[in-house]
Amino acid sequence: MLDQRNSIPRWVSLLYRYGQIYIGDQLKHTEIGKGQHIFLNALYHEDGLTQEELSHYLKIDKGTTAKALKRLEALGYVKRKVCNKDKRANRVFLTDKALAIKSEMKQVLGNWREALTAGLTEEEQQVAFVILEKMGANAADFIKHNMKEGKSL
Repeated sequence: MLDQRNSIPRWVSLLYRYGQIYIGDQLKHTEIGKGQHIFLNALYHEDGLTQEELSHYLKIDKGTTAKALKRLEALGYVKRKVCNKDKRANRVFLTDKALAIKSEMKQVLGNWREALTAGLTEEEQQVAFVILEKMGANAADFIKHNMKEGKSL
């Protein structure tokens, strides 16, 4: 059994916080706020997703997604267009400004990934990924189940 000083949530929190510090520092000249880079990164993989698809893919609630996209739109990194098939939905597209920083963002995120995996073998990296993926699924299932049951978190 792990004691409080060696708890998994503590280390996950530390990785998240340090990642936000590093990425925020590296991208501060872009004015992209904490947590907003993940939306651009998702769109770099697949431009033109709906806001709902982004929320689902990133496992982020719709309100937070809308707020982040509003900020990115105000900064000129994304534009939202009403979906032709469903007029209630918005598709999100990268602008030229976002495309201009794509390689820089990929470099920053790549540098962070390399820092995190320094000294790990390929096998250790794969094991870490599998474990973190399972933990993420467990967390999503736990929240989904407890929210459906109407339990207060």
